[in-house]
Amino acid sequence: MIVEPTHSQPTASPRRNRSGGVVVPHPPRWFHWVAAWLIVTVIRALAATLRFRWHDGSDGFLDRHSGPAIYCVWHNRLALCLPAYYSYAKRRTRTAGFAAMVSASKDGGFLAAVLECFGVQPVRGSSSRRGPQALLELTTWAEKGYDLAITPDGPRGPRYIVQEGIMSLAQLTGLPIMPFSYDLGWKVCLKSWDRFQIPLPFSRCDMKIGQPIKVPRGISAEDRASLRRQLEQTLKQLTLE
Repeated sequence: MIVEPTHSQPTASPRRNRSGGVVVPHPPRWFHWVAAWLIVTVIRALAATLRFRWHDGSDGFLDRHSGPAIYCVWHNRLALCLPAYYSYAKRRTRTAGFAAMVSASKDGGFLAAVLECFGVQPVRGSSSRRGPQALLELTTWAEKGYDLAITPDGPRGPRYIVQEGIMSLAQLTGLPIMPFSYDLGWKVCLKSWDRFQIPLPFSRCDMKIGQPIKVPRGISAEDRASLRRQLEQTLKQLTLE
């Protein structure tokens, strides 16, 4: 998942190597780790109060597949994606771990700390910063048997529009894309580009998984564009607004 802050103000640019212009991700600072631990504690406590209902539209694919996959969820539904992964998908597979894309910016350093507190390996990059390097790193984690995650409309939108990054990742790795979304009964929507959703305690939460989509390595540009539209339509059908 490409994890970015949900406000609309631009963040500070990541550091660059003066000799080669290579983007160097900002590492988490000590106060990032403190804040990350607090946020993870709150998310886990909040998730424990929710009334989850699962709707698996993949016809049991996870039980049959049991190997790594690429999980994709809209950017505004990141809040509960990790509790959902560990409570449902991880219990049905034999993967080695979980790796997710997170921004190389200073704010991304904080969010990388949040991922690590959840036991997730952060891979620093996005569609606009250090993207090719991040895709190669994610491919390496896939070869090690890790599940991968990316937000197809992140990090800056447009909201609910699937970008090319996830298609490139699926084509490189050969892993199936697992569309995932959820709907909350009670929530707060932030005034951000993605209308980020924060669940309220004791809300009903309908978790939804769609049919997996595979992107063959030798696919034509036309067929790849068709699969991108199919993924976008599937995610929209899983999402109520």
